[in-house]
Amino acid sequence: MRTPLIPAFWLLVALTLASCGSSSSGPKTSGISYRAFVSNSVSASTLAGLFIVNAETDVHPLTLSPISAGTSPGMMVVTPNRKQTLVVTSYNNCSPTPPSPACQFSIITNAAESNASNLTLPGYSESVIVSPDSSTAYVAVPSAKVVNSNPGAIELYALTTSPPGGTAGEIDIPAVQYLAIDNGGDRLLAFSPNGTNPNSVAVVTPSNLGTDNPVVTYVALSGNPIPVQAFFSSDDTTAYVINCGPECGGTQASVETIDMTTSPPTAGGPGVTCTLGGRCLGTVNLPAGSVGLLNGTTLYVAGTPYSSSGESFTCTGKEGETLNCGTLSIVDISTLTAPTVGVAITDGYHNRIAMGANGQLFIGAQTCTEIIPPTTPPPPGSEVRGCLSIYNTLTTAVGAVPPGGVVIPPANGNVTGLQPIANRDVVYVVQGYPTPGGSLFIYCTVLDANAACPIADALQAPPYPVEPTYAPLMVGSFYDVKTVDF
Repeated sequence: MRTPLIPAFWLLVALTLASCGSSSSGPKTSGISYRAFVSNSVSASTLAGLFIVNAETDVHPLTLSPISAGTSPGMMVVTPNRKQTLVVTSYNNCSPTPPSPACQFSIITNAAESNASNLTLPGYSESVIVSPDSSTAYVAVPSAKVVNSNPGAIELYALTTSPPGGTAGEIDIPAVQYLAIDNGGDRLLAFSPNGTNPNSVAVVTPSNLGTDNPVVTYVALSGNPIPVQAFFSSDDTTAYVINCGPECGGTQASVETIDMTTSPPTAGGPGVTCTLGGRCLGTVNLPAGSVGLLNGTTLYVAGTPYSSSGESFTCTGKEGETLNCGTLSIVDISTLTAPTVGVAITDGYHNRIAMGANGQLFIGAQTCTEIIPPTTPPPPGSEVRGCLSIYNTLTTAVGAVPPGGVVIPPANGNVTGLQPIANRDVVYVVQGYPTPGGSLFIYCTVLDANAACPIADALQAPPYPVEPTYAPLMVGSFYDVKTVDF
């Protein structure tokens, strides 16, 4: 059993949305019109903070000092209006109890490239979401102390106050770990996979704070599923919940619907029922599921299958060795159907996913089964693999990769940051954390050694279909990466 206590994949806005272009949204202190922030948690040679990278040239100007963001900045969330970047302390580098470093929550003003507020959280968080109007941040803190109740709360912070970060409320939910928000910002779904009731979803109505109406309603799901993530239909009438299953200590991985039009909301239950006109409710079982990405009516779900004896899905490596593997399931939410055979990807706990250019789906995991070279550089022809998989979602080949093909690049380490770069065939990947420290890699999504790519030497001929380059002039222990401009 693998318990999902690894850094957040639950930054839905930050992980799945690329910026809409490279034009400037206002004057920048650095003078760079299209910027990426890279969180540097700790380094022997540079200060902790947010590095600024020119997302058009992939260069970090050495004259720019890091933006202060606490003692060990980790995951980041960019607000929908792109005016602020929210930063929390990197995984396992904080404690609410002195003398350990405090769990910090920094609010960065993007235009000024400066820290507007540096707050202390009541515990570590791996899930931060922002209201669609960018006015409120919701921070899940599973260990937050609550009077006369089990620990766990959603902390609310106002982002429009001066300075930003004023306390806007607290919603008590024991062991709350992951959050999702609907398109209108009226409902939140909260998940407590390690709580006393891990098979229920807490439906939160923030506007009911301070009224006699219930703020939290619990919806029980079918079986023993361990819900961890959710997406909403465009009209917010249906929520699609990813249930993790045996990988997280449950019984069955699945995608289960919640009907948000009823009061209280209603779980889909077993089976699938479709109404005339096309709305389908119910549950579709999957081999595994710990992270997903919704693209139109297609829901990509990655995870590692488990049985009572451990990992239950094997695959063959490049040199014929038997490996543990994860699976990628592709669910049509318009009919709630999924393929009968999963696509083999790396194993591990998957908690990063993003769609790059040319239909290339990047899937990041942690604690995967790696193939580490015996020497550096590796012997010619030897296989090296880490925790990143790239899946070709197109029905046509991209370079040498066939439709539905998977590439596992030769880079070792956990994947903690994914950011597609808009209007370019490029994806930034932070991989390697915590040891020896994450590096910022630049991947070209053309995936063809002979194709033109704006990244010099980004691609090499076989045996490695994809060989990323390091971002130039970047030295540190990086954790996350986000573009901050439109």
